[in-house]
Amino acid sequence: MDWQGKVPRIILSGSPYEIGLAHGRLLAEQILAQLVIYRALFLETCKFEWEHVLDVAAEFSATIEQLAPDLLEEMRGIADGTGSTDVGLLDIIALNCRSEIALGQWDDGCTALGWRLPTDNNSQKQILAQNWDWRTTVGPNLAMVSIRQQGKPTIWMVTEPGIVGKIGFNSSSVGVCLNAIRARPTLTTLLPIHILLRLALESPSASDAISTIEALGGAGSSQHILIADSAGARSLELSPRGGVYLGADADGLVVHTNHFLANRLVDEPPWLAGSPLRLARARELCQEILVGAQRSELPAGQVVDATVLRRRVFSDAEGAPQAICCVPDVARGGLASIETLFNIVMTFEDGKSPVAEVVFGRPGSATESSVYKMPW
Repeated sequence: MDWQGKVPRIILSGSPYEIGLAHGRLLAEQILAQLVIYRALFLETCKFEWEHVLDVAAEFSATIEQLAPDLLEEMRGIADGTGSTDVGLLDIIALNCRSEIALGQWDDGCTALGWRLPTDNNSQKQILAQNWDWRTTVGPNLAMVSIRQQGKPTIWMVTEPGIVGKIGFNSSSVGVCLNAIRARPTLTTLLPIHILLRLALESPSASDAISTIEALGGAGSSQHILIADSAGARSLELSPRGGVYLGADADGLVVHTNHFLANRLVDEPPWLAGSPLRLARARELCQEILVGAQRSELPAGQVVDATVLRRRVFSDAEGAPQAICCVPDVARGGLASIETLFNIVMTFEDGKSPVAEVVFGRPGSATESSVYKMPW
């Protein structure tokens, strides 16, 4: 796959509509390709015709207009920016609500971790990282986006074109990762998870982001956000019936995959057999790194960086195909094929600007891209 060395990096600024308009114009080809993919996915996996998808998107539109009107205007700009008469506002809303509209019938998996580590006797750094696993066909459409808005932190994220909030961080060192959870119910009267991710990335701190999510009533579907800033990480197990928040363990580590660890407020049937295995494996690998740091008598924060995590944790193929580094299942072809599409490692330290490294494709596979730096 040659798309991994050609991922677009775009910078957006201005009013919400202007941001969306530029987004739509610069990524029009990718947005149109995404709509083709998701029309087929909804039909194949959920038996939903696109007309039904747009009907549900219209219900979410009313909620977004009430609770996050600026982002509705941004989505309107995206639709207009594509220049296609076949793309309307509801099509873009459908992309941003895809997880909720699917009613938990999709089987995307990801492995995320937050790790607070000492760099010397007086300072620490916070790492936030994940492998993002999704349909192979989506990979060639991925983009890196920076958003500059007056009075808000600058955002850098990796996203699917057309979607306004995804995985990344801001200039205030607030970062987010995402793990899909398959559970019911889904409520169109609450905001979709990708909208909440964007609002978190507009926040000056992780605690402010959590307060915003709570003030808006929580999430319209069951999802997990791993959020961090330079003060630490929190695991947010969100659902329409309420959220449960988890902190780091004694080693400063929090790991999450695709099942709730503590939230029992929703109906969550088992769906990814590899999820608990990846969770245990990631913890095991991090402990091995920690033991090695102790043997070297160096502060763990001086040992653990993006390169080490990609090599020692995120390239791990144990339990394949449902491994931390997800490989396509030979028994599932076409639209059903899922693999790790990118790895991101963000680093936040007091007194330093936030940074991240992104590798597209499966880390450690010898087919992945070179390292992309954020900011750029």
